[in-house]
Amino acid sequence: MRSLWTKRNRSASEKGEPTHRKAGILTSESGQSVLELALLTPLLLALLIGLIELGRYAYISILVGNAARAGAAYGAQTLAQSADTTGIRRTADNDFQNNGQNVSSLAITSSVSCGCDNGGTIAAAACNGKGAGLCGSGHWVVLLTVEAKGTFNSLFSFVPSLNSITVDRTCAMRVTQQ
Repeated sequence: MRSLWTKRNRSASEKGEPTHRKAGILTSESGQSVLELALLTPLLLALLIGLIELGRYAYISILVGNAARAGAAYGAQTLAQSADTTGIRRTADNDFQNNGQNVSSLAITSSVSCGCDNGGTIAAAACNGKGAGLCGSGHWVVLLTVEAKGTFNSLFSFVPSLNSITVDRTCAMRVTQQ
């Protein structure tokens, strides 16, 4: 076998051709990693853009939830503040704006419900707005619910239906009765 190999190399070198060309171009591995990188780069960029957008969506979702919680915390302090929709909205807007967001993309709604709490089960009752109602068993509970809706705007518009997504978060707290 060795004599055939050397004979083949001699004939190639005698012709003035490099010996590696005789092995064939298809078996050559030079440039393979560059080709693999060129083929995978679009996929890696798509993954990176997806991660960036997912992180931004999660961030906006957290800020909208925090705004709802801030509004509910303000309104849950007293019965009078639970009916102060302007104060609840202002508190939620301030929390959203203090985190660098535009308040125009946030909508706040609040509602008050009342009932009798009997071992963790609340039976709905009419709210009179003046304080504790009457319960046959259990104790009177006033519940404030604040709903915040924000808008997530995508940086990249590859999918038109995902350019603008509404994020909706709700927070409910019991109102302190004094």
